[in-house]
Amino acid sequence: MNLLVRLRVLTCLGCIILLSGCAVNSTPSPDRRSSAAPGPTATTTVAPDAAVQLAERYRRSGGRKDVYGIERSSGPDDVPMLTVWTHNPDEDAKSFDSLKVSITGYLERKERLSLERGYLMDVFGPDGSLQHRLDARR
Repeated sequence: MNLLVRLRVLTCLGCIILLSGCAVNSTPSPDRRSSAAPGPTATTTVAPDAAVQLAERYRRSGGRKDVYGIERSSGPDDVPMLTVWTHNPDEDAKSFDSLKVSITGYLERKERLSLERGYLMDVFGPDGSLQHRLDARR
């Protein structure tokens, strides 16, 4: 064999060996499924217009001043998915507990959002990184 043919064969064999360990499994086995709530792991620091407007109503109603975006969407099984943008860099659990109670209370009382079946919540900090992810489905 000439050198060019030998290099092509070796390259093809190398690719086959490397790719043989790769597999695509579209339906993970039950023991490998993630229980994490769906949603992004990082986002922009700019909240969508509708989220900014909802946060303004929340703040006018006595909500926390550091919240500048609240987005409501439908999560799995139509459970509310709440995405919150905050200027507060504090990732402390106590601060998060206070924030979630304040936001969910407002949404239930003033925006008439039913949280009867629970909710999902992602909170993004001032740099756009995920601070908290909560799955409070019932």
